[in-house]
Amino acid sequence: MSSNALSSLADLSAHSTAALQVIRRNGAVVDFHPEKISVALTKAFLAVEGSQSAVSSRVREIVARLTEVVVRSLTRRLPDGGTVHIEDIQDQVELALMRAGEHDVARAYVLYRERRAAERAEQAARLAEVQGVPQLHVTVDGERRPLDVAALLQRCEAACNGLGDGVSARVILDHALKNLYDGVALSDVYQALILAARTLIEREPGYDYATARLLLASLNEEAAGVGAAQDAAVDAAYFAKFIARGIAAELLDPRLADYDLERLAGALKPERNQLFGYLGLQTLYDRYFLHIDGRRIETPQLFFMRVAMGLALNEIDREARAIEFYDLISSFDFMCSTPTLFNSGTLHSQLSSCYLTTVADDLDGIYQSIKENALLQKYAGGLGNDWTPVRALGSRIKGTNGQSQGVIPFLKVVNDTAVAVNQGGKRKGAVCAYLETWHLDIEEFLELRKNTGDERRRTHDMNTANWIPDLFMQRVIAGTDWTLFSPVDVPDLHEKSGRAFVEAYEAYEARAAAGQLKLHKKVPAVQLWRKMLTMLFETGHPWITFKDACNLRSPQQHVGVVHSSNLCTEITLNTSDDETAVCNLGSVNLPAHLKDGALDREKLARTVSTAMRMLDNVVDINFYATPKARNANLRHRPVGMGIMGFADCLYQLGIAYASPEAVEFADRSMEAVCYQAYWASTELAKERGRYSSFTGSLWDRGILPHESIELLEAGRGEVVAVDRQVALDWPALKARIAQYGMRNSNCVAIAPTATISNIVGVSASIEPAYQNLYVKSNLSGEFTVVNEALVRDLKALDLWDEVMVSDLKYFDGSLARIERVPDELKARYATAFEIDPVWLIEAAARRQKWIDQAQSLNLYLALPSGKKLDEIYKLAWKRGLKTTYYLRTLGASQAEKAGGRDDAVTQEEAPKFCSIDNPECEACQ
Repeated sequence: MSSNALSSLADLSAHSTAALQVIRRNGAVVDFHPEKISVALTKAFLAVEGSQSAVSSRVREIVARLTEVVVRSLTRRLPDGGTVHIEDIQDQVELALMRAGEHDVARAYVLYRERRAAERAEQAARLAEVQGVPQLHVTVDGERRPLDVAALLQRCEAACNGLGDGVSARVILDHALKNLYDGVALSDVYQALILAARTLIEREPGYDYATARLLLASLNEEAAGVGAAQDAAVDAAYFAKFIARGIAAELLDPRLADYDLERLAGALKPERNQLFGYLGLQTLYDRYFLHIDGRRIETPQLFFMRVAMGLALNEIDREARAIEFYDLISSFDFMCSTPTLFNSGTLHSQLSSCYLTTVADDLDGIYQSIKENALLQKYAGGLGNDWTPVRALGSRIKGTNGQSQGVIPFLKVVNDTAVAVNQGGKRKGAVCAYLETWHLDIEEFLELRKNTGDERRRTHDMNTANWIPDLFMQRVIAGTDWTLFSPVDVPDLHEKSGRAFVEAYEAYEARAAAGQLKLHKKVPAVQLWRKMLTMLFETGHPWITFKDACNLRSPQQHVGVVHSSNLCTEITLNTSDDETAVCNLGSVNLPAHLKDGALDREKLARTVSTAMRMLDNVVDINFYATPKARNANLRHRPVGMGIMGFADCLYQLGIAYASPEAVEFADRSMEAVCYQAYWASTELAKERGRYSSFTGSLWDRGILPHESIELLEAGRGEVVAVDRQVALDWPALKARIAQYGMRNSNCVAIAPTATISNIVGVSASIEPAYQNLYVKSNLSGEFTVVNEALVRDLKALDLWDEVMVSDLKYFDGSLARIERVPDELKARYATAFEIDPVWLIEAAARRQKWIDQAQSLNLYLALPSGKKLDEIYKLAWKRGLKTTYYLRTLGASQAEKAGGRDDAVTQEEAPKFCSIDNPECEACQ
């Protein structure tokens, strides 16, 4: 075992022994010792690889690493210490082996556990014949009482009510009882019920809802002091007290007390608590509900009403609008973004998701931008910084007659600021730096996320993105050269796009060739493109985004330039030295708007109308950390309404993601959403007035988003091959806009919805399914996620059983190599890495034609190659996409199974997989 591994394990041992205790199968509680995990793992490897006189160094290294993984998982789940059952530890060992690709060892370990379990069961049965079951006691307020098993069963039965025969209260109770010991605290007994139900989710999705209801019962007791999870009177009776407590604790805005609280209390719908799955409710509990000294004071319906009240503060009939907003979000038809959920109705109403800034090329401007980053991040804002104006390495500085160190050293400061400002522990500070492809520092910029090289020139905690003009892509395809400049020598390139950029760029190239520009560098465009793709493959960064598509299709091109996107690449708004772009996000739950195999257009229109009103209200209510953000947002009033649950819609419709039918559904569904969003904005303009910079916009010129593709074609000088069919009455909308204008400069953007889709319980954004059965890790812990639609279809074919669960685990949630599953189901439930990314791009291109901003588009490759990367990113550009987001790839063991090949890339060649629930992805949602 290496010295580093030993040191790490020793540190873990010292921490964990003090914090954790283990419940043995006989009920005894003993200290936790990580080294026992190492012993068990070593025995498992020896059982498979054969008894050896000396354990190999490979095994020692693997055992050390897996031990660390298991211990960190346990301490993460119980950061303040507590008890964990021996079976839970063994579950984590099994999971770690599977994740590491040690499937033969994992199978041997599982078989051993099953054999020992059978032996213990037989022994327990014999013992029970001659001995009675011992009576356990619980501790309540320091007093020991007999454990009321009947009351626990009643609690479990209430949680399982209406969930079907596959969900058993008795099974939950039996699993929980084995985790109890004599004298256990009553709160720990209730937690044991939750943990017991949670372990059963992989067998039956109904346990997901049962677990949530058990958590709700504990939450009601914590917040309101009432134990009945289904008691409809809990929220109404506690509502006024909650508002008073929140105001007294200086958490809530005192204006909430001015509402007719009795009327609002009567509008609460506690039955909607039944909509929650465990992941959603636990996420709210851990990160969203207000608390005083760690004790939650909100319940789910009070939380939704608090958010609604905060958004209705400036409405004329506040109560009616608050109830309207509450009904929308509590029904899960629409969900506000995370900053809005965090802060609406509080004393710090920073409700916006995204901020885009341009950094000035002087020391004051640079550090002012870094300060503004910190202020905006403090209350959950995600940042996109445009660093292109900052002069390159080697440029002359007039004030000192010295040479500039370029962009890179300042980005290191930005990186460390993001780490330091972590929103009170709720989320990591999150920022993305953008740089145009002609910047002389671009080659070093590409390497910022590498794990080798000078650490002073590396930024491991922030994101980076390429801001690529069309001319560069055309030269890559043509195989010609590309010239790099320092922006201090070519200041207007930053402000130009389309043909104007081409003319200015070529003029600067001519000057450089004539010796008039000293600081420049010529490189083959293909060489730079390959380096971009190589770094993207190796580090996941910088992301590929397209400057001209963002600018030539921008409704606001008359008032400025889009210099970057945001942290999640879906926002495309103008920035300048005196304007920080701001966007307010929320997402429509698309599967909630399906009816009889089609979109329910009437319901969608109602949802979008209310949602757009809520988003528009954010502009006026929002707390702005900087004057530049306030000025820009009030002037342009952009919002970004998106969608989530796209994959769930396909499941309901029986459509495979990799199919022309899915591409067509992407087209028609996005047309409907965008049509209603633009219509709602013009209705708001009729009521409240148009946004101040409307005159001269594409809206004012009668050019709707899908018609702006022609502007992109004119700028490129080539066709953008995207289907142009329409299904709705766009001329009627155009006439409406001509009459009343628009309330919002921008209306639609598809964000990742990494967290709010968890809350609602649907698939994230426009993503295909990651896996059909997996363990999801996020800031709230680890959660079993099972594809409920798949389970339903497998049950209909009598294929859902313990063997199927085991097979899904073994094959990483994929059906592809499970022979008894029909091909039709394999196609419908293909996972993200089994879908050719071309299908994702084609569907995204159909959506993009309707969207006035952009979309967070992740691309998945199980077996990446330079050729494939080249093809898909060129296709994204040719189809007119504005941006792309993460490139997600698999490690060697997963890639081998996903591709069904024996010649998968080696571990050294494979990049680390970017987690589907990376907290960085949650900055917007």
